[in-house]
Amino acid sequence: MNAKPSSEFLYQAYKPLLFSLAYRMLGSVMDAEDIVQEAFLYWSEVEPQQVENEKAYLCKIVTNRCVDRLRSASKQREVYVGPWLPEPLMTDILDRGSPSSVYLHKESLSTAYLLLLQQLTWVERAVFVLREVLQYEYDEISEIVGKSSTNCRQIFHRAKRAVSGLSDSVEAERPKSESLMLRVEQFVQALASGNAGQLVSLLKADATLYSDGGGKVTAAIRPILGAERISLFLFGLMSKMPEDFSYRIVSVNDQPAIVSYFGTQPNNVITFQIEDGLITDIYIVINPDKLLHLPPLS
Repeated sequence: MNAKPSSEFLYQAYKPLLFSLAYRMLGSVMDAEDIVQEAFLYWSEVEPQQVENEKAYLCKIVTNRCVDRLRSASKQREVYVGPWLPEPLMTDILDRGSPSSVYLHKESLSTAYLLLLQQLTWVERAVFVLREVLQYEYDEISEIVGKSSTNCRQIFHRAKRAVSGLSDSVEAERPKSESLMLRVEQFVQALASGNAGQLVSLLKADATLYSDGGGKVTAAIRPILGAERISLFLFGLMSKMPEDFSYRIVSVNDQPAIVSYFGTQPNNVITFQIEDGLITDIYIVINPDKLLHLPPLS
């Protein structure tokens, strides 16, 4: 009988994959990290003869715990103040040299894509992520979610149809990361110089800004629609910045983004969606609970 692989060995081998699954399921960095830790603690108590496929077994544990977390959070989401946005994941500090890090450097990490996944049921989300992002076979997915492979195939195609429009546009932007970086730099320049005309020219006429304060801090409780209104809103924010305000352009969710700091502490994170060279959506996470995992300014 083969010896049971150690938790440390499996942790090194599968942690990026499991975190990737949990983060896409939940949209929360901290919850995903907790669930991955819980999965390996549970694994340490499992008898070796109970498991034939360690990776599938761990994915099943993570999926089930994500579902439990989603169910317990559903009522909180219903009374959430203002737009809900996923927690930003700082991808510029991840090790791109690791083969397993491929799960954490994909177009399906973008804010727009993660919001898209939130529209799916838990089983649709799990099947879709396992198949589309992690490239699992239907037999493997069947073992993880507890449904037949034929059913999983049907669920995947249903989820694929539900998200096809936006997912196609999100993926289409992936080769244009240099264009996105240029637009982010121009966006910062326009704000810093007070050039409203330049800022509006970077935005699609019907662009939308989402601001997630979670009721913890002042934020727009409804999306702001239109380039002109967004410009007024952003310049209003800039006029209220303290003297110790600073910012960095970094990689968040594997795309160029802006992290703003008050002193050394992160105050908000801004990510973008671009189509045809124009900014169509701006996402601002200012809820302090969603910034706790971010490193301070060094």
